Amino acid sequence: MARADIDQLCVNTLRFLAADAVQQAKSGHPGLPMGAAPLAYVLWTQFLRHDPAQPRWFNRDRFILSGGHGSMLLYGLLHLTGYDLALDALRNFRQWGSQTPGHPEAHLTPGVEATTGPLGQGFANGVGMAIAEAQLAARFNRPAAPAVIDHYTYALVTDGDLMEGVASEAASLAGHLALGKLIYLYDDNEISIEGSTGLAFGEDRLARFAAYGWHVASVPDGNDLPAIGAALRAARAEQMRPSLIAVRTTIGFGAPNKQGTAAAHGEPLGEDELRAAKRNLGWPEDERFHVPEAVRTHMAAARDAGARLSKQWQLDVEQYAGKHAGAAAELQRRIANALPTGWESSLPVFAPDAKGQATRSASGSVLNALAAAIPELSGGSADLAPSTKTLLKDGADFGAGNYAGRNFHFGVREHAMGAVLNGIALHGGVRAYGATFLVFYDYMRPPIRLAALSGTPAIFVFTHDSIGLGEDGPTHQPVEQLAGMRTVPNLLCLRPCDANETSEAWRAALQNSHGPSCLLLTRQDVPVLDRTKHAAASGLHKGAYVLCDAPGSTAQIILIASGSEVHIALQAQTRLAAQGVGARVVSMPSWDLFSRQPRSYRDEVLPPAISARISIEAGVTFGWERWVGGAGIAMGIDHFGASAPYQTLYEKFGLTPERVVENANKLLAGTGRV
Repeated sequence: MARADIDQLCVNTLRFLAADAVQQAKSGHPGLPMGAAPLAYVLWTQFLRHDPAQPRWFNRDRFILSGGHGSMLLYGLLHLTGYDLALDALRNFRQWGSQTPGHPEAHLTPGVEATTGPLGQGFANGVGMAIAEAQLAARFNRPAAPAVIDHYTYALVTDGDLMEGVASEAASLAGHLALGKLIYLYDDNEISIEGSTGLAFGEDRLARFAAYGWHVASVPDGNDLPAIGAALRAARAEQMRPSLIAVRTTIGFGAPNKQGTAAAHGEPLGEDELRAAKRNLGWPEDERFHVPEAVRTHMAAARDAGARLSKQWQLDVEQYAGKHAGAAAELQRRIANALPTGWESSLPVFAPDAKGQATRSASGSVLNALAAAIPELSGGSADLAPSTKTLLKDGADFGAGNYAGRNFHFGVREHAMGAVLNGIALHGGVRAYGATFLVFYDYMRPPIRLAALSGTPAIFVFTHDSIGLGEDGPTHQPVEQLAGMRTVPNLLCLRPCDANETSEAWRAALQNSHGPSCLLLTRQDVPVLDRTKHAAASGLHKGAYVLCDAPGSTAQIILIASGSEVHIALQAQTRLAAQGVGARVVSMPSWDLFSRQPRSYRDEVLPPAISARISIEAGVTFGWERWVGGAGIAMGIDHFGASAPYQTLYEKFGLTPERVVENANKLLAGTGRV
């Protein structure tokens, strides 16, 4: 069979595997796979370096389907090239227990690099992967030795991706960083769900990306396989600029009544239109999930080619290790996602200090101590490093002139920062963090949610965590953000009360390899507790612990707090003791960790027999009823803040030891205990 004929046969197989699966599921998006199958086929068979038998081979090229609604295109590619994804999995598209969900999920399907669907996120993930590749290559590749890190990041992006603001932020950053090994194929079909993209999307996209510093190219005919290949070769030859190749495709190509229209976008073609499309492209009309043997044979070549590539890389690593044994061992450790032996001994222990320091400042000290022990630890902030205290003093700046640098400068781009961090974490080999003020968590909710969903171990640092930031006022004072975080499954939220809990919070975040972690840190100084008088800060790892019990453990009331408000609870405990009232103070830095503890431990910390409970937290009280119960009081701020010195705000909003004592007396009087 002539090469052009087998190519066309493979492209049409991809088209109709997708259309059949969507029709059988009675839901899905057939249009993107039918239009973009040629460009994906060229990339996967001529350029993508991957090993279907070893989906996590480290030096593979990464491919992201940013337009995750076209998932059946990716599933078809994975099946035909020999990944562990059977044809029955394609038949089970979008069904319960399937490996082929409606949008790709990295933790579920072999060969899927990133969980995508919310548009723009995959685009920004790819930027993070390219950053990780660049940093690792700069760190490990040596003259006169094989390049052990040398791969590309590709993505298929859509009109919707380019419309989303997160993609614009990420594209600007990628161009500035000159990430030449980042190549995106743009499925330029001019259709979105509502109709023509001309309804809302009229700028010159290529000019915009050229202004970002990207290499841009266009392919006028999305079925012109040689032209697509030539554009990809030119992009690979571009060393100092990321590339965007706009390929003019026809959504739903082949469907005579729906191609080129919004009707092909987000719904099955329908039985009659599907048969007509098959007839139009010379495909067996009565067969579903038809894969010609010639296609199987041709596409299966990816397994042998991939095996050769991964084997050669192993040989290269062995040769490299013969010259650079220490670096090779470090690379293998990073690939295994194992932290260096003894890293925990670098965690600082802070001496008691009544004046204390802000937990953001303590975090900065912890970070720099950890950076000396964990060379893969890298990160930065959204133009807020002096305030978030996240600069690594000896880390150097990551940039086009120095990809070995460990300080990332994301610019004022919180949307992109979160998704880029996810891409770095998904790539592997780099432990990344990103920082901003807690109030800007709202800009980062989508990537944090996706990190939690896919088990991506990114670390998010949020400082200025309450009304304690003071004079900047309610626009910058978070009150509802922490409550929102606590509703996200698999998201570890840590709000330490002092410097030593902050050190333990970093320990917990770095040990959390199955999901993202958020550290919430104060702007204002808080005392460093004397741990000879109070329980050890290691209690943080259980989520909540008895920080200071009533004398003789005769507690009549429990005061529960997180972060800076723990110190209010301790002051109230002293005042209650002067009245003859025994109060237990519980530090609760993490609801999530506490919820995971056995019931016996939770009852030990919060005995069911003590119904008089007060929670104290400088945020909305939503959710605290879980811990204080129906007989307790949740003290917080169920309104926005104000502009004033933080001490004034705590007083005006009633977050004071005096108010805690007042509420405690009311509670105890109500139970007849006073």
